[in-house]
Amino acid sequence: MHVRCKWLRAGLRFAVGGAVLMFAIGAAASPFLPTDDAQVLERLPGGNTPQFRQLRSLRSAAALAPNDIARATILATAYIRASRLEGDPRFIGYAQAALTPWWKDTEAPIAVLMLRATILQSRHEFTAALADLDNLLLRDPANPQALLTRATVLTVRGRYAQARGDCNRLYGIAAEIYPVACIAAIDSVTGDAGAAYERLQRAVQGWARVDSGGRAWAQTLLGEIAHRRGDPVAERHFRAALDSGERDLYPLGAYSDWLLDQGRAADVVRLLQNETRVDTLLLRLALAQRALKRPEARASIDALRARFEASQARGDTVHQRENARFELFLRNDARSALALGLANWKVQREPADLRVLAQAAAASGDAAAIRVVRQWLTATGCEYPAVASLLHDRGGAK
Repeated sequence: MHVRCKWLRAGLRFAVGGAVLMFAIGAAASPFLPTDDAQVLERLPGGNTPQFRQLRSLRSAAALAPNDIARATILATAYIRASRLEGDPRFIGYAQAALTPWWKDTEAPIAVLMLRATILQSRHEFTAALADLDNLLLRDPANPQALLTRATVLTVRGRYAQARGDCNRLYGIAAEIYPVACIAAIDSVTGDAGAAYERLQRAVQGWARVDSGGRAWAQTLLGEIAHRRGDPVAERHFRAALDSGERDLYPLGAYSDWLLDQGRAADVVRLLQNETRVDTLLLRLALAQRALKRPEARASIDALRARFEASQARGDTVHQRENARFELFLRNDARSALALGLANWKVQREPADLRVLAQAAAASGDAAAIRVVRQWLTATGCEYPAVASLLHDRGGAK
C-alpha cells in the first residue's frame, strides 16, 4: 500500500484529463538544416537547474544498464514530470525512449504499463492507453493510480458510467479527496454541477493533509465548475491551485480562460508573458494581446500558425481544440475551426471541447454541428450556460 500511494502521488497530475497537460510527440515533417555552424537552433530551458542535472544523472545511470527496468522507469518518470513542468512535448518522447526494451511488450511489468499508458494518453492515443490500463488492472485490481488514470481517460471520452465505477473503486485505497474529485468531475458535466461543487468543496476543506497534487487538482476542478456556472468564486479556486506548490501549467490555462471571459486580458498578459514556449498558453496570450490591440499580437499569432502547421504536417492531433480556437478567434476562419472542432470532438469530449465546437458551429451557421452540441447537452444534462446561449442564438437550427 505504501508503494501504491507513492506512485499515486507521483502520477496523479499526469492522470487528470482536464487537469493534465497532454502533449504530442512525433517526427518532424522535415529536418531543418542550418547553413551556419554557429547558428543557434534553440535555447533549452534551465539546462543547469537541479531538475536538469538530475535528468542527466538518471540518463547516465540508465545508459550504463539499458535493460535495468528500475533505472529505466525512474528515468521515464522524471521525463514525464519534466514534460509537465516545462510544457515541452519532447520529454514525452524521451520517456518512451527510456522504455524501449519493453515498449511493445504486452506482458511488461506493471510499472512499465502505467508509464506507457501515461505516455499514450498524453498523445491522445486513448484506445491504446486504455488497453494498457485494462491489462494492468487485471493483474493489480486495486492499483489507485491506474484506476484514477482510467477513470479520467473514460471521462474525457464521455464514457461516464464506466468512469464512475473506477472512481468508486478508489474509496479505501486512496485518500478520500481522490474518489470525491473523480466523481465530482463526472457529476459536474452530467446534470449535477451544483452538488458536485459542494461535495468537493467540503472534501477540500475537511482534508487538511491532502498532498499538493491532490489539492491543486481539486481546486482547479472547483474553479472550472464555478467558471461554467458563471460563479465569480472561480478566481479564488484558480489562485489556490496556482499557489498549491509545484509549478503546474494546466491551472494557468484554465485561469487564463476565466480571465478572458471576464474581459481581463491585461491580467492574462501579466500571467503568461513568460510562458510563450507552451503552445496552449501562447494561444491564451495571443488572444489577450489581440483583445488589447497590442503590437506583439502579430508575432504571437505568426508563431502559433507555424507551430500548428508543423503539428498538422507530422500528423499530430493533440492540440486540435486549441487549433480550432486559433482559427476561429485569431484567423476568423469559422469553417476551418469547425472542421478542427469536429475532428477533436471524435477524440475527446470535455466541456472545453464542447464549447469550441459550439462556437465554431454558431459562427459558421452549421446546423448539423449545432445539433451535435444540442444532443450532447440533452443526453448528458451538462450545465453550461455559455454553450446553451450559443444554441439559443441559433435557435432555428434544430
